[in-house]
This record gives sequence, C-alpha cells and structure tokens, in this order.
Amino acid sequence: MILAIDTATAACSAALIDGGGVRRAASEAVGRGHAERLVPMVEALLREAGGVVPAAILVDCGPGSFTGVRVGLAAAIGMGMGWGVPVHGCSSMALVAAARFAADPDLEACAVALAGGHGELFVQRFAARPFAATGDLVSLPPAEAARFASEHVVAGSGAAALVEARGHGAAIEALPDAVSAALLPPAFVALPPRPIYGRPPDAKPKAA
Repeated sequence: MILAIDTATAACSAALIDGGGVRRAASEAVGRGHAERLVPMVEALLREAGGVVPAAILVDCGPGSFTGVRVGLAAAIGMGMGWGVPVHGCSSMALVAAARFAADPDLEACAVALAGGHGELFVQRFAARPFAATGDLVSLPPAEAARFASEHVVAGSGAAALVEARGHGAAIEALPDAVSAALLPPAFVALPPRPIYGRPPDAKPKAA
C-alpha cells in the first residue's frame, strides 16, 4: 500500500492506494496551515485502515506554493525515514491532468495551468492515450501562456486566467489531489523526492 500526500497548492490531501485502487482518502482546502493539518490527516487515514504502515510514500513535488511544496516533501521524507520505506515524487501538473482525463474519458488532450508567483502561470500540456506530457513545464504571464497552450480544455487554478487571455476554450477549476495518484502510469510516480519549482528562484546570488 502506498501513502500519497499533496500539499503543493491551497489544498491538503492524502490517500492510501492499494493495487491501483484508492482504499482511503481525505482532502481539505486549507489555503495555509498545511503543516498543522497534514500529519493528523495521515494519522486518521492509517487508523481507519487498521493501523497499517505503508510500503512506500508518494509526494507531490510541485510546482505550486514554495512553502506548500517543502512542507509535503519534509513530511514525506520524515515519515519515510521513520517507517523505513522509500519515498517517491510526482508532479502536481500530472495529477491535475490525470484527474481531468478520468472525468472526461473522451478528452484526448488538455493543458494544465496552475497559479504561480508574480502573476505568472505554471503551464504544461498533456495527451490522454497514452498518458504523456506533450510539452515542458513553463512559467509564463497569462498572455504568453495563452499562446503556448492551444488545447481547448484547460484545467487548474490558473485555467480561467489562461482561457480569458486566449479568448476561447473551456476552463476547469481544479487543484491537485493525492487521490489522483492512483490514475498515473508508473513513470509519473517515480520522480525523485525533490522540489519542482517551475521557475528560477527570486533570490539571485551577489556578484563577486
């Protein structure tokens, strides 16, 4: 059984995934306070599942909130050390795309747009069959993101901004959820547990 956790955006979620199916799951829109909410959420799920120890942990590495991404990674790595189990990563963009394709089986392609820093959008394009990213992750102002993503359907917290800038398309409001990890192919749940920031850091080293 795998414990999947996600704190990369305004949502906080956890899921117990067994054999490709979801055994237990919980999700809350917390905005802030992921660190205070995540551990009790995980404890409750494990207690409901009979006090089992997961065989592995999967954590959303981002992109998303700088603080949220690091909270999830710190918790996952700490729990992995405590239980002596491996920790793997996945992308918030893939989680949103997989959920959208599951909700609309006829959809062949979509773009994911999540609100980023400084008014920019994290954007990535996906195909449904087989599930694959068809473009690199980028961070762009809405006007540039509108030119980058041509898919009719755009999902994510930044979908409305992208579709508005483009002037056409369907915007689906969505946030990544740990439960969607059950929908991802193996390659998408085997990332190293390191932050995916999606854009260069704001702080620049001083010139010598």
